[in-house]
Amino acid sequence: MTGEPGAREEALVQRVVASFTGASSPRLEELLTSLTRHLHAFVRETRLTEAEWAAAIRFLTRCGEVTDANRQEFILLSDVLGISMQTITVNDAAAGDATEATVVGPFFTEGSPRVPIGGDIAGGAPGRPCWVEGTVTDTGGKPVAGARIEVWEADDDGFYDVQYGDGRVAARAHLFSDENGRYAFWGITPVPYPIPDDGPVGELLAAAGRSPMRASHLHFMVTAPGLRTLVTHIFVRGCEYLDRDSVFGVKESLIKDFAVQPAGAATPDGRVVDGEWTRARFDIVLAVDQVDRCM
Repeated sequence: MTGEPGAREEALVQRVVASFTGASSPRLEELLTSLTRHLHAFVRETRLTEAEWAAAIRFLTRCGEVTDANRQEFILLSDVLGISMQTITVNDAAAGDATEATVVGPFFTEGSPRVPIGGDIAGGAPGRPCWVEGTVTDTGGKPVAGARIEVWEADDDGFYDVQYGDGRVAARAHLFSDENGRYAFWGITPVPYPIPDDGPVGELLAAAGRSPMRASHLHFMVTAPGLRTLVTHIFVRGCEYLDRDSVFGVKESLIKDFAVQPAGAATPDGRVVDGEWTRARFDIVLAVDQVDRCM
C-alpha cells in the first residue's frame, strides 16, 4: 500500500461516491453520495475499529430480528437518536399558525375502529376518563369538514394495545370533524411510560445512561384533501418528563392543560363518570399540502 493514510481514505470515499453517478434520479444520487460522505467521515473521525464495526452490525441485525408488524425497532432507534424529530424539523416549515408536528412513534396501526363525534376510543383500556374536544381549520381560519382524525394512546399501565399480543383494539380509533370542523371524543388521561426497552434500543439507552421514559401524551394523525397530513401529539402540562422526553418529541405549543374535574361534575355530553375525569382542548390547524420530493 502506498501513499499517506489520509489520501488513501479520501480516494476510497471518492470511488464510492463516483459509483452512484448512474442512480435512477438526481435526488437518489444526492442522498446516496451525501450518506456515503457522512458515514465515511464518521469512520475516519472516530477511527472506528473493526470490532466496533462488527458490534454495530450485530446491533442492527438484532433490531431487525425484533421488528415485526407490531413493533418497529428501527423507528425506535431513529426516535431515540433524534433523527425522527430532526427529519420532522427540516420538513415542518412554518406555515402561518399551522399546528406543529412531532414523531409518529412505533405503535400506529391501520384500520382503527370509527367512533362518532363524542364517542369513546378507550375500548376498555384502563385509565381515568378524559374528554378531548376542538376544531380543525386551515391556516386561513376556515373550518375543515370531514377531516379524518386518528387518535391512539397508551393505557394507564403504560402499554399500547398491540403490546399485549392478544389482538385487542383499545385506546385507538378514528373520527371525522363535522361541518363546522368540530370534533370531540372520550379517551383516557395520558400517563408517562417507558418506550420498549427490552430490546437492543433499550440496551443502548441503558449503556448511555439515558431514561426510556416518554412524557404523557396523546397521538393524533389528521388528514384532509388538499391539506398537509399532520402527525402530532398533545402533552400533559405538568408532566415530570416534559424536559427529558426520550424521543425529543415535546414542543411548547403542544403542551395542553388536562383539567381535572371532580367526581360528580357534569360532563359535556351528559355521560355519567364514576370518579374524577379530565378534559382538554386541542384546536388543530392544517397547512396547505406540499408535494414531497420523490426518488
